[in-house]
Amino acid sequence: MSTIHFVGGEKGGVGKSVVSRVLSQYFLEYGLLYAGFDADQSHATLTHYYPEFTQPIVLDDFESIDQIVEIATDEEQKQLLIDLPSQSQRFLDRWLEDSGVLEMCDELGLKTVFWYVVDGGRDSISLLEEFQQKYGGVMPFVVVKNHGRGNDFSDIDAVLAKGRAARLLGVVDIPELHTATLHRIDKLSLGFWSAINVKSSNGAHLSLMERQRTKVWLRKAFDSIGAVFRSI
Repeated sequence: MSTIHFVGGEKGGVGKSVVSRVLSQYFLEYGLLYAGFDADQSHATLTHYYPEFTQPIVLDDFESIDQIVEIATDEEQKQLLIDLPSQSQRFLDRWLEDSGVLEMCDELGLKTVFWYVVDGGRDSISLLEEFQQKYGGVMPFVVVKNHGRGNDFSDIDAVLAKGRAARLLGVVDIPELHTATLHRIDKLSLGFWSAINVKSSNGAHLSLMERQRTKVWLRKAFDSIGAVFRSI
């Protein structure tokens, strides 16, 4: 049974693309058949770091976004990940509602899950509450706390403690990676596997300690993801 993973959150700057990259690396690391869809036309981060696995889609074009379900219904079981840009919920809503996507996925035996990325800020809190009201009872979802973009998630915890989202699968914590290390990874256009393992003779690689920090950070992120992924 294939699973469609939406990675989003209406607020910009919360690190959705980093979370998409971490999830993509998780699928590949554990030998899961994976296909990525980059809906962020402005930045195309997923296409940049995982070009051999990713194709662009246009959220307000049904023929483009329909590819997700078409590929999900192939015979092979796979993980399909859609990297959503900020302020794109209305386009996704229209596709899901006008096409009856969630109902059709249930009929076809496809799983869906929404990874909702938050930074603990006021906007994240109110937007999460809106998301829960709309989808909390109909689509399985995971709240992803990105500690690289925020350090106080007590208000997020308070929202979740209200217990209004029957389909909440769990909470994932993505730890903070040293800022200079992450910037260097991005500057060198390295996937996370390459950041840890590549040792180039021309200097286009991380230092020993940068590789170690990235390795520890990714392991912690994988541990948190794995605890929730097993329940999907």
